[in-house]
Amino acid sequence: MNQQKTQVLVVGGALTGLSAAVFLASKDVRVTVVERHPDLLLHPRLRGITPRTVEVFRQVGLGPAISQESFRGGDDVFVPLRGNTLADEYEPVEEANHVESVDPRTYSPSAYAGIDQDRLELLLRDRARELGADIRYLTEVTALDQDIDGVTVTVRDRAGGGEGTIRADYVIAADGTNSRIRTWLGIETDGPGVLFDTITAIVDANLSAAVRGRNIGIAYLQKPRPFSSMMPHDDSGTRWLFSTGYDPRRESVEDFTPERVAEMVRDASGLDEIDVSLRPQIPGTDVTVLGFPIGAHVARSYHSGRVFLAGDAARIQPPTGGFGGSTGIQDAHNLAWKLAAVLNGWAGPGLLDTYDAERRPYGRLAMQQAFARFGDRMAGGAEVELLDYSAVTMGFRYASAAVPGNHETAPIPAVELLAQPGTRAPHHPTADGGSLLDLYGETFVLLAGHHGQLWAKTANDLGTAMGVEVHPYVLGADIDTEDGEKAHGIGAHGAVLVRPDGFVAWRSQSTAKDPAAVLAEVLRTVLARQS
Repeated sequence: MNQQKTQVLVVGGALTGLSAAVFLASKDVRVTVVERHPDLLLHPRLRGITPRTVEVFRQVGLGPAISQESFRGGDDVFVPLRGNTLADEYEPVEEANHVESVDPRTYSPSAYAGIDQDRLELLLRDRARELGADIRYLTEVTALDQDIDGVTVTVRDRAGGGEGTIRADYVIAADGTNSRIRTWLGIETDGPGVLFDTITAIVDANLSAAVRGRNIGIAYLQKPRPFSSMMPHDDSGTRWLFSTGYDPRRESVEDFTPERVAEMVRDASGLDEIDVSLRPQIPGTDVTVLGFPIGAHVARSYHSGRVFLAGDAARIQPPTGGFGGSTGIQDAHNLAWKLAAVLNGWAGPGLLDTYDAERRPYGRLAMQQAFARFGDRMAGGAEVELLDYSAVTMGFRYASAAVPGNHETAPIPAVELLAQPGTRAPHHPTADGGSLLDLYGETFVLLAGHHGQLWAKTANDLGTAMGVEVHPYVLGADIDTEDGEKAHGIGAHGAVLVRPDGFVAWRSQSTAKDPAAVLAEVLRTVLARQS
């Protein structure tokens, strides 16, 4: 191989890496993804994605496809239950403050999407390629060297055996829990670490006699051993994901033969005579059983120089709560617009420092809340206070240089989102049946009160002068919506500046003596520009 060039190299072609490719390519960034496996894993891994995650996928045209591929309507997909076997009576897992007191549709145009990771990754790969991303399988990264101008990555072709290099302006390490790149960078992690190890298998088995028409999102079982679970993988109830804990010091994944796992599934289901068969999980192989560690930790830094950690490379957490996949996707979403801004020349490199400042505190929050729910579901009690579910998934708040003047970080319930700086801009319906959230995703947006024409004109003029796209809208004039000012915590002369990722960068509840000076300082600060 000769040396090849790209703007951003993504290492790891699973959920986070493919999401990064989509978000970057949608902003006309040249992106290459390298993945050491021959293809996508045929394994669900996650049960669904949160409304906020669906919102960010709406920005890149994936909303309808995700809705079509989701199953069982979304709302009941993640119902957790606890029992001895699947055939026994269940005990619902009651999580304080988990069940939301209001309909999520009051604060989001998107519902929870019950889509498994293997289905979502197919959609992401197709979309990334449509947008021009280069995705390469059987390509393993063997070395990485960065300098002041870029990163040189050595890769090996696992099919042909040849080696070559890829020169990138920036690298995103989305290479999973045991991130080789994180190790090379010398970045350590904080947290309890690996809690236990599991084996998983996708099985075909008619368990209708055990289910008996009952709704099951995921069942935590005591059989065949504690820390076992079963989760339906289709709507028919004949394909399931089975997992159970094991001690790698005493046995290996290879010890779990198809015959042994089939017997364990019978034990877990409470049905002794059923037929059970296992499906391959890696395309082109006969591997039917995989091992996964369940743990909790957060990297001490999310970047080193021009290399950024995202997804499981940056933090891991138990699957309880369903935060993990969505957290990785939103890591990629946060980083993508910042990389695009720097690469396209309208932001200084200091903007990239805000990725760590914003996403690492959230990674810690998500880890703690998932860990708390893990204790609640598996052991019958949580040691950490459980926050309102919408506060964790939607109401988190950024404090960084890209949110000038904000130091508040405490999450708030989603119904209380009123364009506070550092929060996701509020969903507010428009007269045509849409949402103000549909304005965000590509550029900065300034929303002004119905007497805020001066703010709007100033934003437009400043954007042109600074070479930054800022789209201004006057509520009630440019956009037909009721109570838009109240929804954003401003008066008739106020304004809100929303970043390309849909988070509020700045808010003025009223007018200013010199709007041009105020907005210019805000934009310079957010974009890390000296002048």
